[in-house]
Amino acid sequence: MAALFGRPIFFVAFALCVVWGVPLAEAACADPPRAGVDWTKCEKRRLNLTGQDLSTGRFGYTDFSRSDLKSVRFVKADLSEAEFSKARLEGADLSEARMIKTNADRANFRKARLVGVDMTKAEMARADFTGADFSGAVMIKVEFGRSILVDANMEGADLSRSEIARAVFKGARLAGSDFSGAYTYLTRFEGADLSEATGLEQHQLDVACGDDATVLPAGLERPSSWPCAED
Repeated sequence: MAALFGRPIFFVAFALCVVWGVPLAEAACADPPRAGVDWTKCEKRRLNLTGQDLSTGRFGYTDFSRSDLKSVRFVKADLSEAEFSKARLEGADLSEARMIKTNADRANFRKARLVGVDMTKAEMARADFTGADFSGAVMIKVEFGRSILVDANMEGADLSRSEIARAVFKGARLAGSDFSGAYTYLTRFEGADLSEATGLEQHQLDVACGDDATVLPAGLERPSSWPCAED
């Protein structure tokens, strides 16, 4: 029978699913990668998505852990509370992405573009951000413990109340970056120019690490404990 009461069987089945609460298949997770795709809460672990354009997509709670995301475009994407543990994002473009409470422990972001990203309360411990561009980023209360930020551009970034213990900022560009209330225990500022950073206080430097090449803001003194012993 091709129809029931004048309606195709397909639509009758759909209506019954709605009335009886039978779950319908979620097609979004099976959608191919493209700009604007909605993969909210999808399982995307251990995939090779190198070079894909996922700009403006929706990825809240999506699991990308251990996936290869080199050179992927996540421009203006919503990545809030997504999972990127041990993912590879070298050269990825996450400009103006929303990464609130995103977890990327031990991920590789070398030379990634994170201009204007909102990374509030994100978990980024032991991640590699060598050469990444964070200019104008919001990183309030971000967890950067033991992360590598060597040669990163952090000009104008808001790191207030961030957890940057043992993070490495050697050669980082920090003009206009805000360290108000940041936890700086054994933070490695060797070779970093902090002269135009804001929010730094003497007690933060006293528990951090630096050397003769570290340039301090006016009014702050080089601690007698510098240079620190190798960790």
